[in-house]
Amino acid sequence: SAHPDPAPRRLCRDTDRPFRVGHDTEIESGGLAKETARLWQMYRHKFVALALTIGSIATVAACGDDATAPASTAAATTAAPDTTAAAETTAPATTAAPESTLPATTAPDTTEPTSTAPPPRFTYPDGIRDVRYCEVVLLRTGDNGLYAEVWNTMGRSECPQDEWEALDTAAIAAENGAITALTNGPRYWTLDSIDATAQLTAPITTFGTIEMFRGATVELGAGLPSTVPYTQRPVARDTVFRFDAGTTVYELTAPDGAVYVMQSYSQKIDPTLTADGLASLGDRLTLPAGWTFSTRVLDAELEVRDVDGVAVVVQDDFENTYQLVA
Repeated sequence: SAHPDPAPRRLCRDTDRPFRVGHDTEIESGGLAKETARLWQMYRHKFVALALTIGSIATVAACGDDATAPASTAAATTAAPDTTAAAETTAPATTAAPESTLPATTAPDTTEPTSTAPPPRFTYPDGIRDVRYCEVVLLRTGDNGLYAEVWNTMGRSECPQDEWEALDTAAIAAENGAITALTNGPRYWTLDSIDATAQLTAPITTFGTIEMFRGATVELGAGLPSTVPYTQRPVARDTVFRFDAGTTVYELTAPDGAVYVMQSYSQKIDPTLTADGLASLGDRLTLPAGWTFSTRVLDAELEVRDVDGVAVVVQDDFENTYQLVA
């Protein structure tokens, strides 16, 4: 549910000079807390990986709104039964992925919205399956430690490749007073519609020439959660993902029998990955012991919900994202 934004607070506490951090630059601001600066220098590369992971799993909290769902969306079932034999790929014995301690709480807003969200520029009357989107992640520091702001193009831009490649992350970080800025994507949905309303009131801004809305703000705290593939990560969000009857879904099954259905695939690791390549993805994955990858065709609509405002997600080797079917 939506909460009013608190009054904005300054990030650079001891100086008016904004700070700028790139992948290979030093922290230049005297206003950043010494401990945060020390942690950044020690764990810079892990923060980069973590921010990209956060971007992949968090923005779907508001990537869609009522306009994204086809008007004819039917009442959903809790889970669709199998109608085809699963094309399973069994993993060789490896070390099981550890569980994550990523907090599922949402950080308070600390930036002034750039504007009140106007109606989306793009709607999706035929659903959002294989619709392209991109994200920018801003890493910041707040009262409770580090947190990530995730900005998303859904409904605001089609993320043209030339404009995406032209983004200057160092300039974006400097302009927004962030520790660093990361790009995540392009990504493509593997579901058909989303029930969510956060985008209706979310602030919007422009990075380079690409308009985005703020989809999530996620606390990272003082600890560093795992970025290992196949690790469970809780995410605070209130959404319903819908997969239409007759469509193909791609699933990971954990050793305990828990099933995770793919919500989006990424071209960050493999720029050549397309929807046509997902059926054989299991041949390319390095799965932990006991995990399997399978595909099936739904004979009824599949509805995937959070539980009490928390969704559990995992990512595979290619940063494709899956949500637990609760």
